[in-house]
Amino acid sequence: MNEKRLIEKLKKKDKEAFEELYNQYAPKIYVTLKRFVDLSEIEDALQEVFFKIFKGIHTFRGDSKLSTWIYQITINVGKDYIRKKKKNVVENIDLTENYTEGIGIQPEADVNVSNEVLDEMEMDKITKIMERLSEEDRILIKLRDIDGLSYDEIAEKLNKPLGSVKSRLHYARKKFQKLLKEENLA
Repeated sequence: MNEKRLIEKLKKKDKEAFEELYNQYAPKIYVTLKRFVDLSEIEDALQEVFFKIFKGIHTFRGDSKLSTWIYQITINVGKDYIRKKKKNVVENIDLTENYTEGIGIQPEADVNVSNEVLDEMEMDKITKIMERLSEEDRILIKLRDIDGLSYDEIAEKLNKPLGSVKSRLHYARKKFQKLLKEENLA
């Protein structure tokens, strides 16, 4: 079924269309979510993405490809999980400090906590730097450098000429590298 027909059927809440959508996109969504979500929560996150697609399909205007719209929903769900995880970590640290403070013991750690904290801080900086790029630049860098898609796959996914994808990605990487140097991360 072509994309336009699939979208029409999805908007009419056609069960077969949602099954086709799930079969076609679930593996791609799963791979993308793995970069944001713990494996123990990935099924919940996957369901959340499809729930948002189901709820929001009537608002899809077709200005972009369906895959691009679904990809953005997936990224947003992934970011939500990261925010929740960070909030839980901060709350757990506060609870541990309050509990151990009065009794004079410290929790044991299997890893070097200071190195993990530094790594986390560096990732936060990198994430903030990525947010300073345009949405198009972020998407290009993510698709190529994080997801490992070929230039041809990116051109197809974004419905852009191959030469434009290569050129835009080149300039996006230059901007990103410049921002990293400004923050002393490169």
